[in-house]
Amino acid sequence: MLSYLTQNVAVGQTAGAWSSVIMLVLIIVFFYFLIIRPQKKQEKKDADMRNALRIGDEVVTNGGIVGIVFSIKDDTLVIETGSDRSKIRVMKWAVAKNLTVHEED
Repeated sequence: MLSYLTQNVAVGQTAGAWSSVIMLVLIIVFFYFLIIRPQKKQEKKDADMRNALRIGDEVVTNGGIVGIVFSIKDDTLVIETGSDRSKIRVMKWAVAKNLTVHEED
């Protein structure tokens, strides 16, 4: 009788351990599909937008500065802002939005 009870307890502990592992895997899958994957897609979309910038595009930086792209280098760009045509050099990663609409070729 005692051996029967110890077998049932061992089976119950094994089932509990497996259910914990399954729940952990489900939580990881949940986080991947609802948080990580959409964030990666958005980062890729933003990088494509920054790589497609052209001279003359109107852009908005993360700091809220609105200007027109004057020149483009590897990782920086110069934008013209204001009516006095002042120029500011910013990093490409600081561009939040491209306001110019281009027709697809």
